[in-house]
Amino acid sequence: MTTHELQMHGDDLQHHSDGLQYLSFLLDDEEYGIDILRVQELRGWTPVTRVPDMPKYLKGVLNLRGAIIPVIDLRERFGLPVIEYGPTTVVIVIRVQSGESERVMGIIVDAVAETYTLLQEQIQPAPKVGGGISTEFITGLMAQGERMIILIDIDQLMNSKELAIQEITSYEL
Repeated sequence: MTTHELQMHGDDLQHHSDGLQYLSFLLDDEEYGIDILRVQELRGWTPVTRVPDMPKYLKGVLNLRGAIIPVIDLRERFGLPVIEYGPTTVVIVIRVQSGESERVMGIIVDAVAETYTLLQEQIQPAPKVGGGISTEFITGLMAQGERMIILIDIDQLMNSKELAIQEITSYEL
């Protein structure tokens, strides 16, 4: 999969009858996965407009065809070492359920890895351990060869208190 803009329409994608589909991405050589139905599109890194007095991991806002969306660096949010953005850096534009409404946001990742179709029995529960990401945001773990893929509940993560981005997503140019 390339980092070029790729339109993905949730209505056109369905969970396969054999399992759930996940898009995986890399952060600091660890692989994470999110429900592919939450992904709206993939974009190569382009600079964003900074917003004053925001947390360091909120990199700014991006004009996405007239809609202003917040962009969050997941590497910084998880407390990982900061690196310079490069040719594989991707902004994954996601749709997040927030109560009764849906918000569009961007998350910056080191690279997009693969898509997986997983059976429920392939997903192991998350262990209760400390670290940069709370286990309340982890829906499970999946072994893929020698690697472990951490499956994230993107709605839980993006609606957490420290990431609660208020109505910045509702403004349009």
